[in-house]
Amino acid sequence: MSREQPAKADWLRQQEKSNLAILKLMVWISLTFGRAVGRLVLYGIAAYYVLFAPTARHYSRAYLERALGRWAEWSDGFRHVLSFASTIHDRIYLLNDRFELFDIEVIGAEALHASLEKQPGALLIGAHLGSFEVLRALGRGRAGLKVAMLMVEENARKINATLEAINPAATEDIIPLGRLDSMLQVRDKLDQGYLVGMLADRSLGDDPTVDIDFLGEPAPFPLGPFRMAAMLRRPVFFMTGLYLGGNRYQIHFEPLADFSDTPREAREAAMRAAQLRYAERLSHFCRIAPYNWFNFFDFWQKK
Repeated sequence: MSREQPAKADWLRQQEKSNLAILKLMVWISLTFGRAVGRLVLYGIAAYYVLFAPTARHYSRAYLERALGRWAEWSDGFRHVLSFASTIHDRIYLLNDRFELFDIEVIGAEALHASLEKQPGALLIGAHLGSFEVLRALGRGRAGLKVAMLMVEENARKINATLEAINPAATEDIIPLGRLDSMLQVRDKLDQGYLVGMLADRSLGDDPTVDIDFLGEPAPFPLGPFRMAAMLRRPVFFMTGLYLGGNRYQIHFEPLADFSDTPREAREAAMRAAQLRYAERLSHFCRIAPYNWFNFFDFWQKK
């Protein structure tokens, strides 16, 4: 079922608070004393949010029970928040090219490289699942891949402020979504051989959505990312950088669609098939790595 004019998305209503002075202090502590010392703080942060953020805890449990297939204990909620905090903390090191601290496995890169040999550029459609930053950092530091990220303009400003506190050079290749020239910027990056990533598990509030089965129940997924992919006529890959605990990450690439040669009259069906495939793969990875999906709001929009 399509929702052509949904209400403003819950996740956009939630106000994110940040303190750059504290963040800069955390960056200094982590880079000066090491990742192990920095991680000690994360346990206190995770415990605080599990204890004193009841709304987020409620929606975390609602999701985890679907992904785990059982009652979600307090310890499950703690692991969920700790995984989120861990991926954010690891940005400090990834953005400063400290790759030796991590064990990063890449699965499915062969299909991606084969696609890039045929034509420059590809779209990576991900989710708030694991760490996208691990891919950006890995591409920049090891694989020689150029990776740009498309995101909501307000979020782009917040992310840029955060990244500047970690490494001023890290703000490069962030494309704000919603500007008149956003599509042109994405097209230019693709023509330059970039991988352009965007997340497709949250509505922007004014975009139409389609209800698709997700973890056993219909949930609204935005159409926008797949319309953009069809208009840009590029191959599309599902991508996620799963956090496996400790210092381990696992990056997955899986083909979703190739709009390069899709006739105009076949685009709608191709977009629908790609979105169904996307939701199915997101469900799959949420089940095998349940603490990696970082949505702490009413995703299924139950009233």
